Amino acid sequence: MAESSSHPVPQPPPMEVDDDHATEVDDDPTSDYAEDFASDTTSLNSMITAYRFENGRRYHAYKEGAYWGPNDEIQNEQLDIAHHMFTMLLDNRLVLAPINKNIQNVLDVGTGTGIWAIDFADEYPSAQVIGTDLSPIQPSFVPPNLRFEIDDATESWVYPDNEFDLVHVRALYGAIADWPAFYSNALRTLRPGGWFDQLEMSIQFTSDDGTVTEDHVLAQWSKIFIEAGEKFGKTFRIAELAKGYMQSAGFQNVTEQQFKLPIGPWSQDKKLKKLGRWNLVHCEQGIEGWAMALLTRVMGWTYTEVQVFLAKMRKGLRDPNTHAYFRVVGVYGQKPY
Repeated sequence: MAESSSHPVPQPPPMEVDDDHATEVDDDPTSDYAEDFASDTTSLNSMITAYRFENGRRYHAYKEGAYWGPNDEIQNEQLDIAHHMFTMLLDNRLVLAPINKNIQNVLDVGTGTGIWAIDFADEYPSAQVIGTDLSPIQPSFVPPNLRFEIDDATESWVYPDNEFDLVHVRALYGAIADWPAFYSNALRTLRPGGWFDQLEMSIQFTSDDGTVTEDHVLAQWSKIFIEAGEKFGKTFRIAELAKGYMQSAGFQNVTEQQFKLPIGPWSQDKKLKKLGRWNLVHCEQGIEGWAMALLTRVMGWTYTEVQVFLAKMRKGLRDPNTHAYFRVVGVYGQKPY
């Protein structure tokens, strides 16, 4: 496969609106550390589980404040909904990279609830899978070829060179301050020929028919989060930047795929209509957790101001006359032999 050129990425076609769509949504649409005690990988202890509670939400204790998202049941459910939605979007594929079916060593960075890692370990029994995150929120009963570790991916990675056949990343927007260093760590720990696979949501709400106007609340959300990311020092625009960063880091065969993910069941396309229903549930489940810490800690909003804005957001998300979507960008690349 030739290394990616500078040709524009093919764009998904405009989505056709189903004039008869309804606004209803579905209600239901430990690890062993003996090898390296001196590493930054931290065993489970009371420090890690002494969670911070703020504005009615629970946040990570390990590296407190490093990540803005909650780790409570509300947000964990959002993560699991997102996994279902992304798997559907990718036609039941867990990665876009052309990995070997007998793949051996896999790292899932920012594993969250561990749901992707669990599914991958089940689908690829030959693989030894490690999932890392800041919080031990993953289940105890998992496939025998999977283990979870507490780790901060923004620091130097503890894994040796040429260790993994696949490094997987999903939805780390706003989580990484130094993306070039992150990609360098991934490249170093991959074996020659190994793949890095990343899937990110764009923060930009848009439409093909002009129904998301510049002053629309969804457009305001996008601008606010881009500004918050710049102030926080962790960009929310990684979906747009990932391909260039990967090429600069030294990955070969870098490939980008873009998908349109509607909000609500307005699309004529059967698959996109179903995805739209799930995405509306996903957004409504997630928006308070996405917004609360960033808007209060970083942007200086009050709790009440955030809740008023969220009420407007929910109304905007459910508006049947707004045919909004955001892009999901998949990027994968290979470590040179």
